[in-house]
Amino acid sequence: MASEAKPAQQRIDQFFSGPGGRADNWRDLVEAAKVWSRSGDRTAYDAALSALAVTEEFHGYPGLHLMAALKEAAASSGDAATSLALSTRIAQALQTRSFRQHAGDWSSEGEGDNGVPDLLPPTFGSLAARRPYFETLIVTGVAAQSWPGLCAEWRKLRRQVDAFIYEPVIVGSLEDAFCAAMLNPNIAAVVINEGFGLHSRHDAPVLRAMMSAIGINNEADASALGLAHILKRVRPELDIYLMSNRDVEAIAGNPEADVVRRVFYSVEDILELHLSILEGVQDRFDTPFFDNLKKYAQRPIGTFHALPIARGKSVFKSDWIRDMGEFYGLNLFLAESSATTGGLDSMLEPTGNIKKAQEKAARALGADRVYFVTNGTSTSNKMAVQALLGPGDIAIVDRNCHKSHHYGMVLAGAQPLYVEAFPMTEYSMYGAVPLKTIKQALLNAKADGRLDRVKMIDLTNCTFDGHIYNTRRVMEECLAIKPDLIFLWDEAWFGFARFSPFLRRRTAMGAANEIEAWMRDPKSVAAYEKQQAELGKNPSDEVLLETRLIPDPRQIRLRVYQTNSTHKSMSAIRQGSMLAVKDIEFHTVEAQFKEAVFTHASTSPNQQLIASLDVSRRQMELEGYGLVANAMEIAFAIRHAVNTNPLISRYFRVLGADAMVPKEYRQSGFTDYLAAGTNWASALKSLNDDEFCLDPTRMTLVCGTAGYDGTQFKGLLASRYNIQVNKTSRNSVLIQSNINNTRSDVAHLVRVLAEIAGEIDRGLAKGGATARVDFDMRVNSLMKDVPDLPNFSHFHAAYRGDAGTKTNEGDIRGGFYSAYDAAGCQYIRLNDPEIDRRLKSGPDLVSANFVIPYPPGFPIMVPGQVITQETIDFMRKLDVKEIHGYDAAEGLKLVTAEALARMGKPRAASPKLKAAS
Repeated sequence: MASEAKPAQQRIDQFFSGPGGRADNWRDLVEAAKVWSRSGDRTAYDAALSALAVTEEFHGYPGLHLMAALKEAAASSGDAATSLALSTRIAQALQTRSFRQHAGDWSSEGEGDNGVPDLLPPTFGSLAARRPYFETLIVTGVAAQSWPGLCAEWRKLRRQVDAFIYEPVIVGSLEDAFCAAMLNPNIAAVVINEGFGLHSRHDAPVLRAMMSAIGINNEADASALGLAHILKRVRPELDIYLMSNRDVEAIAGNPEADVVRRVFYSVEDILELHLSILEGVQDRFDTPFFDNLKKYAQRPIGTFHALPIARGKSVFKSDWIRDMGEFYGLNLFLAESSATTGGLDSMLEPTGNIKKAQEKAARALGADRVYFVTNGTSTSNKMAVQALLGPGDIAIVDRNCHKSHHYGMVLAGAQPLYVEAFPMTEYSMYGAVPLKTIKQALLNAKADGRLDRVKMIDLTNCTFDGHIYNTRRVMEECLAIKPDLIFLWDEAWFGFARFSPFLRRRTAMGAANEIEAWMRDPKSVAAYEKQQAELGKNPSDEVLLETRLIPDPRQIRLRVYQTNSTHKSMSAIRQGSMLAVKDIEFHTVEAQFKEAVFTHASTSPNQQLIASLDVSRRQMELEGYGLVANAMEIAFAIRHAVNTNPLISRYFRVLGADAMVPKEYRQSGFTDYLAAGTNWASALKSLNDDEFCLDPTRMTLVCGTAGYDGTQFKGLLASRYNIQVNKTSRNSVLIQSNINNTRSDVAHLVRVLAEIAGEIDRGLAKGGATARVDFDMRVNSLMKDVPDLPNFSHFHAAYRGDAGTKTNEGDIRGGFYSAYDAAGCQYIRLNDPEIDRRLKSGPDLVSANFVIPYPPGFPIMVPGQVITQETIDFMRKLDVKEIHGYDAAEGLKLVTAEALARMGKPRAASPKLKAAS
């Protein structure tokens, strides 16, 4: 956050100032040192060093020795030249990350290991193979003056045979341990000794308030096991080791110690502790499938099998396609195979390294099990829907979800009960589905006596445009109405969120784990019974809709599925996806789940794609925390740069949470990440309490105020500036930051926007009044003259043979296959007067297929749906080029009235539903 980047406000509890903010602080220090060196004025340098020294205590590099050297150089006598040289060298080492391998970066002298040879990892600067570097947090009650000696003792444990190198980071209090875990993404392991204090030596008012809220108020609350739970909650990937000089057997046997990897007695096994730390990191580093694939590629293989491209002989011996081999390199072809033996495994029936890789992915995602999918999340969604639903089952579905969910309903023969998201008409997009709407659908089904048929709630989290559900609240309140509901959360764009302590609570698996823990808490039963007593025996629907319902923890059957497009937010190859499961009843659906896998998964999956899923899990478990923090920081930088630049903001703006989420869904009062006074605590309150939040990494950039529609502006950025953006709307484009982005990317985007804004400025100035009028008319057309977004109407009576009177589900499968009867379908062009006549006088216009315009990218018609005036108006105003399921030359594909009549005359939709639609 912009307000947290200023040195004057530097505090240890400003957790949104990530890796980039740290680099900025070091650059500020170097610039202040230059000023001091030139002018003799050291005021700015002293202030910058004082602010920076506070948070640098939580990092292994530059560490105690170099920070002491900086302070000594800046002591009362003052040495500007040494201060400038040393601060410059440290800043450069941090920027290039050379300190991880180069010995000189750790010396205050600047070269080799003179000065402090015992501080250096033994292989730094040698020709030994590069070894990954991490840092270990040591929490201790030892006095601070003893920490340098303690660090030296830890470094003596290093050996040439160690696969990794780590540097100790020592803190002496619970608050400092918490801050170190939050601020230092390099920490991969934590050693907790008993006897540490509670409070930090530094100012941390926001942190104090948080600690008090969770019941930590005095030194007696600062237990080792309590700290382990706190750290595991914010950084679940960390390995935690407990050192105790008391009854270690009792501690190890305590169920609450399940967050600890191992318990040690005092310091009697310090080498074992060192080896355990390395082993824990190795466990995350291991990639079972990728490791075996690399070994396979180096073996001499004779291939009398499919896949001629394997081993690359057909490529590299060719005069005509050798360039492909030269482009991709030999290893790609050596690692290609159709075999599932010889060290490889089968995706359809994994028993070896793919199975192990999936188990590691389940651990990383907080799931019970994970399936790798190589056909994208479209396939993951269809697999889940087909496995969990059968013909006649009802699923409450966000009408604006990805088309794979709708097609999954067709495949399963399930009946979708569509619920509507709140509209954002000004920007031609939808938000997310309000919880009241979902609860009303459940209560209607209950009133109809059909609640038993409602099997699933199927929602998108986060939405394409960044709306995040309060996943825990949605599941808890729905489970209070039907305790065995299945939840399918499509988190195609949100897989990275697992690795952010801020966003994790809003993920499917994060919320499911919280609910699971709540169910084990004896207080949960008391909370449920108290609410039941307050509600009485027969509360009205109105009361239930207005009440935050508490489910009966004794009745809940927790069944949560999450799909994520690993390739969209992690380092997987395109179409790499994972399907995560936390389902207590999975044993009852495992057989059909396997059938769904057989139905949709290829028998010839791409080996490199599977390997990339394996490797992306490794990366996120070891450095995902820092990568996601950087992606969020990049997003804040873009938002700030665009919205505060006087020229750019004249024509463009990135919409804040206050524009993207209506006020009634922001119960905490949160307005935006960049609003004055916003800090991590207020953002956390919003993430805890609000019905909807905004994913900060998804940025809606309004371009209609610059006279560009979304498609036009996307094309301009791509063709002229080599900038690729995500989706478009009538007057905006979606910009997404991810773990791949850098500050250089931000600078390029900002420069391009400034250039385009400048061109608009100059064009208006040269064009005079006429140009201004034309420009204003164009902007008004894009920003004001926007079509109303159509809601789902209802299924035609012919597809509601067994429907209820209060619910609006329908037989989408029957509607879909109606299109296969050519004689029972007709085409009418969109502007044909026949359309208007039938809308007015009948018979109904009934869609024979899905119609999906891009943008906005959701189906405005589904098979069997009755087409209304608002849908026709919307289509007639659309100026997009891509509409799936619609050919302008032929027109709308409709089911004929005669075909509908042949289907009989089943129960019609209720008048109430027709009126509402």
